[in-house]
Amino acid sequence: MHTAVYWFGFLGAWLLFAGPVFQASVELRAEDEASERMHHLSDGLPPPPRVSNWWWLLPPVRLVLSSRRSKDYRESVLAALSTEDLQLITRYLNIARGWMLVGLGALFIALKETWELVEHEEWPEYVFWSLVVLMSLLALGLIGSNAERQRRVEDKQAA
Repeated sequence: MHTAVYWFGFLGAWLLFAGPVFQASVELRAEDEASERMHHLSDGLPPPPRVSNWWWLLPPVRLVLSSRRSKDYRESVLAALSTEDLQLITRYLNIARGWMLVGLGALFIALKETWELVEHEEWPEYVFWSLVVLMSLLALGLIGSNAERQRRVEDKQAA
């Protein structure tokens, strides 16, 4: 039974990771209007001028110049937003940030549980990394396939 508990912890932690990432994909897909508005606004504005690569000879100056241009561009986008657009986009970004934090926390738990399983089974360290890659790909692959299936259903309904 002791070994089964480690396996349950391992599988449960990876499900705990996959669940919030799945929920984030569902909720952010429902917020497509905000995403479309952001792309529409950014398409209408000229991109910020590029900082010359020669400034990499003085990296601190390059970073300051890049930061200023990025800030100016963000301010021009914000100035072009209506109050409704700003509220919609803020909601979208808050949802994305919240789910990112939940998913990241669950990933850390999954890493811990995976390590404990590997230690309990006395497997070499490379098994830990193999399991992390395998479980990550499995979780994200299942979420991606579900999102693609949902997109196809929505496309059929729209047609």
